[in-house]
Amino acid sequence: MSEINTDKGSGGKGKPKKLSTRVDFTPMCDLGFLLITFFMLSTSMSKPQTMELALPAKDDVTEENASKVKESLAVTILLGKEDKVYYYFGMATEEKRPEIKVTDFSAVGIRDILLQRNQQVVAEMRALKDKLAKRTISDEDFRKQATEIKANKLAPVVIIKSTDDATYKNLVDILDEMQICSIAKFAIVDITDYDKELIVSVENPGAEKI
Repeated sequence: MSEINTDKGSGGKGKPKKLSTRVDFTPMCDLGFLLITFFMLSTSMSKPQTMELALPAKDDVTEENASKVKESLAVTILLGKEDKVYYYFGMATEEKRPEIKVTDFSAVGIRDILLQRNQQVVAEMRALKDKLAKRTISDEDFRKQATEIKANKLAPVVIIKSTDDATYKNLVDILDEMQICSIAKFAIVDITDYDKELIVSVENPGAEKI
């Protein structure tokens, strides 16, 4: 228990004696703890930022059907140096050399290309988000319907490959583009020598094959 003693002792002859004054600071401690408890309960805790990832489907797919899906809907993205993004449609083989193009991470770059390939899903997702904004559907119904929309069989399948010159930020950026463009079917795989050869053919048209 704390106190303040203001006793200055006896004064001179004829002066009245000052009495000791005692101040109890115990209630101040209680008030301090009450204030700390109030701010702890009234302050919202910061929520961690997470990235939603789509897990592989459990449906049984035959090799023949898988080849057809990859050939017609596949979009291969190659992450290169200096934030460059190379891409081509379909499957790349020695017999069927794809037309590889280069773009970037701008709004009119790889995002615009993916939005065009995924027009139907994007349009349906925008309509669904409008319903959620107007609160005509619940959050649970939104998540359920969004999963069904993204599972469209005609939605593109994106294959992401990274070169040694790409940065970790490039990989995070392309995963963000998957979310923005409502791409649910994508995979990150190792780059092949043939993919590297395609990049060299764009950067150095006259270079020999590696």
